[in-house]
Amino acid sequence: MTHLWVRAEQRPNEDRTGLTPEGAKALLDAGIKVTIEESSVRAIPLQGYRDAGCAIAAENSWPTAPADAIIFGLKELPEDGTPLPHRHIMFGHAFKGQHSGKALLDRFAAGGGTLYDLEYLVDEAGRRVAAFGYWAGYAGAAVTLKTWCAQKRGEICGPVGVYPGKDALLAELSAELKAVQADVPSAIVIGAMGRVGTGAADLCEAMGITVTKWDMAETASGGPFPEILQHDLFLNCIFARPGTPVFVPQEALTADRKLSAIGDVACDPDSDYNPVPVYSQATSWDAPALRVATDPVMDVMAIDNLPSMLPVESSQDYAAQLLPSLLTLDDLKAGVWGRAEATFREFVPA
Repeated sequence: MTHLWVRAEQRPNEDRTGLTPEGAKALLDAGIKVTIEESSVRAIPLQGYRDAGCAIAAENSWPTAPADAIIFGLKELPEDGTPLPHRHIMFGHAFKGQHSGKALLDRFAAGGGTLYDLEYLVDEAGRRVAAFGYWAGYAGAAVTLKTWCAQKRGEICGPVGVYPGKDALLAELSAELKAVQADVPSAIVIGAMGRVGTGAADLCEAMGITVTKWDMAETASGGPFPEILQHDLFLNCIFARPGTPVFVPQEALTADRKLSAIGDVACDPDSDYNPVPVYSQATSWDAPALRVATDPVMDVMAIDNLPSMLPVESSQDYAAQLLPSLLTLDDLKAGVWGRAEATFREFVPA
């Protein structure tokens, strides 16, 4: 029997899950065993999974799960260097030149396990079957706007946290904008046709911000892109890959510009293909903005688990997208799973 083991997230500020109780019930009805770890942070209460009929395991007990269990989580595993013998479904951040990814792949090679990277679950046309992108864009635009408001107060953006829903977030942003008594900023979104860009643009428009929407056609020239510097906010919603243009080069730091707040929602600062190379480290919930220039000011927001600011909505959305693929877990050599394993084997041969 196929056995899916949903682990508790161990990364700080990560309250999301990729499986709801309704999805777990659908898997159980399809003959897939589901084990859910207890979690002190998961946004969706454990009782719903109990009611669905899931087995319950202790928090962070996945290393002792049966050898045939498929371990499912979202974000990174603890970086303890231990070999990984299980099959894991997660965001590995290991296939795009990320410097931290090699250690993870070495652990899979040492343990004989397999990584089915959630970012590389794609259909036959190469499109991702599930993504948190919309809520990443939405939350990323919100924190970038907070960063801009903090600048108007002569400050740098303070800590951010979890919101019970988007209405609470919008209310807080409205109050901040009103308090700074400044003209509403302008924004440019690159990747506006995708999930991430749509979320970013929706947040901006909900706040009354005029948005310039660019996608592949507008960036096909490869740059430079002086138009970006004429907006107050720039939201990068294109994931780094070979051939991605540089949107904000180092010389922009001292250029004549309006741009003062960058939201690098894609957040690949340690990638060889980083399109916003004015910074080299992710920011955090405790320190959301990194000041990269002072004359004139420029701050970069680059939090890499943004959807967890709205964990209930983002979990429900993502889990609904992913469920059809989870229902095919009994054949890991075919479909999205077969394609994901093929990608993994390019880096860790069998």
